[in-house]
Amino acid sequence: MALHPQSSSPCDGSVKCPSATPRRGLDGGVWVTHPNGRGGAGAAARARAHQAQRQQHRRLPAGAAGPGPSPPARRSPGPAPPPGWAEPGARQDARPPRTPSPVPPPSPAGAMASLLCLSLLAAAAAATSPGRLVPFDLLYADGVRAYLARDWARAAELLQRALHSYAGLRAARRACRAACARDEPFPGGPGRWEAALLGPVLQRAGCLQRCLGRRLRPAPSAHRASRAVRRDFERREPYNYLQVAFFKLKKLDQAVSAAHTFFVANPQHLQMREDIEKYRRMSGVKADSFQDLEATPHWEAYETGVQHYDADEYLQAVARLEESLSEALSALEECRALCEGPWEDEDEEEKMQPGLYEAIAAHYIQVLKCRQQCVLEIATKPGRISATEDFIPSHLDLLQFAYSQVGNQTLAAECAASYLLFYPTDEPMLEKMKQYRTELGEDAAVTARQNIQHYVQRSLMEKKLIYYAVEHLGETFNDPDLWTPDELIPENLKEKYREDQEKQKQETLDKEEREKRGPLPFEGIAVTMDSQQMNGTQRVVFDRVLTESECKDLLRLTKAAGEAGDGYRARRSPHTPHERFEGLTVLKAVQLAQNGDVEWRDAKLLLQASEKSRKIIESYFTPGKKLHFSFTHLVCRTAIDGEQEGRMDLSHPVHADNCLLDPEGQECWKEPPAYVYRDYSGILYLNDDFQGGGLFFTEMDTVTVTAEVRPRCGRLVAFSSGKENPHGVWAVSRGRRCAVALWYTHSREHSEQERVKAEELMEQRAVEQDQPGGDKRQGTDGSSRSSSEPRAASRAARPAEQRHKPGLDRKQHPKVLRARDEF
Repeated sequence: MALHPQSSSPCDGSVKCPSATPRRGLDGGVWVTHPNGRGGAGAAARARAHQAQRQQHRRLPAGAAGPGPSPPARRSPGPAPPPGWAEPGARQDARPPRTPSPVPPPSPAGAMASLLCLSLLAAAAAATSPGRLVPFDLLYADGVRAYLARDWARAAELLQRALHSYAGLRAARRACRAACARDEPFPGGPGRWEAALLGPVLQRAGCLQRCLGRRLRPAPSAHRASRAVRRDFERREPYNYLQVAFFKLKKLDQAVSAAHTFFVANPQHLQMREDIEKYRRMSGVKADSFQDLEATPHWEAYETGVQHYDADEYLQAVARLEESLSEALSALEECRALCEGPWEDEDEEEKMQPGLYEAIAAHYIQVLKCRQQCVLEIATKPGRISATEDFIPSHLDLLQFAYSQVGNQTLAAECAASYLLFYPTDEPMLEKMKQYRTELGEDAAVTARQNIQHYVQRSLMEKKLIYYAVEHLGETFNDPDLWTPDELIPENLKEKYREDQEKQKQETLDKEEREKRGPLPFEGIAVTMDSQQMNGTQRVVFDRVLTESECKDLLRLTKAAGEAGDGYRARRSPHTPHERFEGLTVLKAVQLAQNGDVEWRDAKLLLQASEKSRKIIESYFTPGKKLHFSFTHLVCRTAIDGEQEGRMDLSHPVHADNCLLDPEGQECWKEPPAYVYRDYSGILYLNDDFQGGGLFFTEMDTVTVTAEVRPRCGRLVAFSSGKENPHGVWAVSRGRRCAVALWYTHSREHSEQERVKAEELMEQRAVEQDQPGGDKRQGTDGSSRSSSEPRAASRAARPAEQRHKPGLDRKQHPKVLRARDEF
């Protein structure tokens, strides 16, 4: 991710960086901070465009704020906050009182009625009425405009009101759906479907319209924000703006809480990580200000319970795990209630409108799939990408063991029976059940918990309907559960699953076979990390490519680079004003040797070390296919003393080496001015006596860091040059970092001509000295062999993947971008 200060960024002037969206930093400079190129002016533009499409509803005039939202329902009594505002630093809990037990599984006809009810509601809610709760997307748009205008007080007010309105909207929808399900239940008895289904549906729709009309004024339809704006709130994006607004207002505690809340959900956000560290160093910031204002209760209880469990403190573990299970089931119900919203068509270009029954079925299946995915939502900790496997069953697994350890065999057996509803053939748990029945007596009634029975029965009913739609209506479904019975899945889907598994297995074998070939041509070199360990593809780290003495010899050349070099001559780096940059090409090194400015053996060593690196990379990645040098550059980056305080940028922004990286479009455009002919890249490090300067890889978003490499003498990092390997360099905050940057190509016509000339001069020198160019000397591998003499070395074996037992795993057109010439 490129982090440029506005004052001297290469993105200034005529060179644009559309992948970056500026955000004002704590020191007033402009930082690029928003993941996927979102936020900032883009968020305001999207929100303004959304406003323009809603002119039939009430629009806030620019700079004006409507009356604030009513306070959401709270768990404990207390004074209501002012309209549209929240007590600074307080948690905004907009949930109504919870009902832990899930409702009994509805019949398919009842579920169909629920869907049709919501369809009718979408049409019935079009009327407008005098307003009281201002739509959150309008407040958000005005808040971003105030933010960009640097009106911090107004920005803070509007952004907090937007968050309050968003919470109030969700609370109103949850409360109304729960109330109407209680006040207007669907009849369960048989009868004509018109009377049994449509009559109650109309009554439920009327109830929802009245309830939402009372709670949400203007009309509920005014609160349908765009998907992009909703995504901003799901990712806690308003807190990103809010923390800077509070900082400008000198409200440090609120700024810290807002920053921490955003960072919890976005832990890979590079700039917010810097902000958090800066806040920690500030005097006057309280430790308890680092609180998550959107914390979910079940995660706190679950993690505390697991900690007690791991410490063999089973009484405390039981209490917290029971609390977590209850809270998780309640959160699941809240998530499911929000699934019963308006129809969202993924294909906006589709012109063919479905008929009555097709529309009902499509909307109903959409709601069912949303409900099924709720278990992933509650099982994914904020800031994480992957959900905890078998989140609900894992509670029962942990509880049954904890209860057995504290001597409560009755509840242990109840939890075991509940767990077996998910995995009825699990042998260890069946053995446990036998043990519990023996201890309790054969006459003791052991049954699964009623709320777990309802949960499983309802989920199985929904899965059966979804799989019917998959088989007969062309729907798709990613089942979130590992425990789904095989008999529920249609036979043709099982066959497709088996084919996919075989294909994936074969691809894995092919990949492993590719990675096994190509022995390293020099002895003593170690593969420290491979692609799997670096969470990517076509990445590798080698160690012991150079000896300590060879690193020192090459470092002598860098002194000449600062004086003569290839044009930089210790000037400020083209990538950051906080560092000096020195560079030396192989041809310039040989010419300096001709002039007597450097020793011939040091210039020769640069040629030999880079050639050795080429052979290693070629043998590892492309055995049998020639790699040619594209460019070789001995480079040093030096931190400028006195200019590191409060530094927030990178030594080199995130980029790819053969294409123009566009994080917003999730694309990398392989066209000029990028060096499209480059195929592989490498960095051969010469020292580690500096601070910072590590290499890191990211996802295409330039924000999510996937791997980091710490420099050291003789370490070679190699990777393919395409979009699969975006990378950057952390800031060098102290000392001088030196390395040989290397690029390679399969294209002979793009081979490095300066290197050809340098080798010719080196051969001419050898002839003049009456020394054959291939004489033996101590090679760069530290042996007495010639540097070109091959020697096979075994590669480090990849660690085998482990599969955890279920329930126990706790532990678009291209934009004008700047091509990079070196790392």
